Amino acid sequence: MDRNTDTHAADIPITDTPIVAILLSTYNGARYIDQQLQSFTEQTHPNWVLHWRDDGSVDDTPARMEAFAAGPGAHRCVGHTQHGRLNVTRSFMALLRDALETPASCFAFADQDDVWLPDKLARGVAALGSSDQPVLYCAGHIAADEALNPIGSSPPVRRPPSFEAALTQNIAQGCTMMLNRPAAERIGRSEPPDGTWHDWWAYLVVTAGGGRVVVDAAATVLYRQHGANHTGVAGSEWRRALAALRRGQGPFIDILRRHVDSLCAQPFLVTGPKQAHLDMVARALKGGVRQRLQALRVPGFARQTWLETLLFRVWFLLA
Repeated sequence: MDRNTDTHAADIPITDTPIVAILLSTYNGARYIDQQLQSFTEQTHPNWVLHWRDDGSVDDTPARMEAFAAGPGAHRCVGHTQHGRLNVTRSFMALLRDALETPASCFAFADQDDVWLPDKLARGVAALGSSDQPVLYCAGHIAADEALNPIGSSPPVRRPPSFEAALTQNIAQGCTMMLNRPAAERIGRSEPPDGTWHDWWAYLVVTAGGGRVVVDAAATVLYRQHGANHTGVAGSEWRRALAALRRGQGPFIDILRRHVDSLCAQPFLVTGPKQAHLDMVARALKGGVRQRLQALRVPGFARQTWLETLLFRVWFLLA
């Protein structure tokens, strides 16, 4: 494996607690990265290893990462230099696949500009438990400004997570997400479509295979908003609906088609009745209004709120 290794597995402290692989993809993050790295060292769950790769920064992000690996993060950092420029989703997928070659039993995505609360890993490890079935954990966040002053919080999850719901909307935010090994292995074997996000794809793959999603209402991350976020805070129900209207039907239907086509092309990812529901949605996207009305009767094929669901149904019928 073409890898720049800052530590060796034998150097990592071994305890009787699960090893968590933290997956950090960086890109021009020097302005905020130090605070995020410090928050890793303050976790109450101490048994973690940081897997990181830089995706082509032109600032001093790589130098800051190397300094952390030689200082506070000594003996628990693995730098990955292969694959070239990948962009966000494929960068995280590369990290996940590489980390699966280690003894880690839990996997946590990390964004470079956030700050983790001290019990983030501990809550995720406890929630994932020791199941041999795929489990995805996600939690709430506290939205913060550039100086980390709180400015809001994540909306509550009102509808239970499911594969059918995942086709319409992502409720599993990557910066709060953790996976057990069976879930990580399923995701690692998959190939996400262009244009998707790693967290949405992870939610789809886990639920498509009959895995379980654990939603923690507690906030585990200070989610920094600074104008250059890959994704940002959605806001209230009405603001989310207004933002969706501004984006228009095209982007929403496009990502739905990409997800459906990609899952149909990888049937090993979809099990049981999920396959029947996926086939129904796929036929609807290629058919007429009658097929789309039938697909809208699929249980759980709805977004989190009635307003978002109404907009989704109109756009789906007009697709």
